[in-house]
Amino acid sequence: MPSAPTGRPRVDDRRVINGMVYKIRTGLPWRDLPDRYGPWQTVYTRFRRYALSGVFTQALQQIQAQADAAGDIDWLVQIDSTIVRAHQHAAATGRKGGCVDRNEPDDEALGRSRGGLTTKIHLACDGRGRPLALLITPGQRHDGVCAQPLLERIRVPRLGPGRPRCRPAHVIADKAYSSRGFRTYLRKRGIGHTIPEKADQQRHRRNCGRQGGRPPAFDRETYRRRNTVERCFSRLKHFRGIATRYDKTTASFEAAVSLASFLLWARSV
Repeated sequence: MPSAPTGRPRVDDRRVINGMVYKIRTGLPWRDLPDRYGPWQTVYTRFRRYALSGVFTQALQQIQAQADAAGDIDWLVQIDSTIVRAHQHAAATGRKGGCVDRNEPDDEALGRSRGGLTTKIHLACDGRGRPLALLITPGQRHDGVCAQPLLERIRVPRLGPGRPRCRPAHVIADKAYSSRGFRTYLRKRGIGHTIPEKADQQRHRRNCGRQGGRPPAFDRETYRRRNTVERCFSRLKHFRGIATRYDKTTASFEAAVSLASFLLWARSV
């Protein structure tokens, strides 16, 4: 964890991190943190600092690198997304001129629907149901649009020399990701994929006759493993601060999901 070389005596890192985990686990406001975690201002300030500097993302990549070095990662990657309702406190940013932080989007990944404000978590997990990469978008963003940016976020460093591992061996996804552009992208990268074809795409291909080409390969036995990513979402939503979004900014909510993902990895290695 980063530390300041000068200043007041530093509050114990374990104590502060436990406060962050307790907040995400219960979903309570920062001001209501129990006294055993120290001043809530200290816990919040350090969480916000770590969120903006990407500390939790780096910690997640580090534990992934250790698992990859031990051959513990199943590179049969599954991708999917889930909708998260945003609490009314998440929309109260208090800024009228848009986002002042250039590292965060102006909409703060909050989308409007009939049910209210929503956020979508796009997730790529390995064959054992552990998060490899995540992407936060507004709730109305289509899954197929975010498939390529999500896969490009997979970056598992090497403990020794060498480039990070960025390419899955195989990708499993549902019909929402069935598009010619995404399949072409996977073929160019040499990534095998198991994605069912939509009914309208099947009709269009048959109507084109020989010009429609052959149907894409689809292995039903491999596709049955897609429930792994659903179980990963279920474990992440055991954290009430992730099942319902209370964070006002995208950086804070993404940091909360990254911290929860790190805990899932820590329990499995």
